[in-house]
Amino acid sequence: MEDLFQVGVITAPHGVRGEVKVFPTTDDNARFKNLKTVLLDQGRGTRELEIEGVKFFKNMVILKFKGIDDRNDVERMRQAKLLVTRENAVELGKDEYFIADLIGIQVVSDEGEELGTISDVLQTGANDVYVVSKDGAKDLLIPAIHACIENVDVAAGQMEVHLLPGLR
Repeated sequence: MEDLFQVGVITAPHGVRGEVKVFPTTDDNARFKNLKTVLLDQGRGTRELEIEGVKFFKNMVILKFKGIDDRNDVERMRQAKLLVTRENAVELGKDEYFIADLIGIQVVSDEGEELGTISDVLQTGANDVYVVSKDGAKDLLIPAIHACIENVDVAAGQMEVHLLPGLR
């Protein structure tokens, strides 16, 4: 299971006081209001930054970090990922899972057939669709609906599915 989740990517400085524009990679931009800290990942490890201010502009989030008060300081942060720990991640409801936890888990049918592993999750308007890949076979697309998903055990790395007619 993943311990860190990406919530955004810094795109550019904003103004001259050390604020940054963040492209959110989370479903709910308002969650930034409740975040106290984030981890900055520039590819050479992470460092914790305390959030001092949050504003919203169009589809972007404007963040101000404590102790960073100059545009030159944030200029080097372009394209850096902003991460949160599992403890600071959004709370999941029943039958909800983080996509990062689903990627790579084994998928078996309710008849015991090994179907492959989840290689991607497509987010559609109606429901998510799991892309199940297996060497030597075409990808299988399984909708994330109760009629198809029998059981998910993220800790064991396994998902049991019922294949509706026409899914193959």
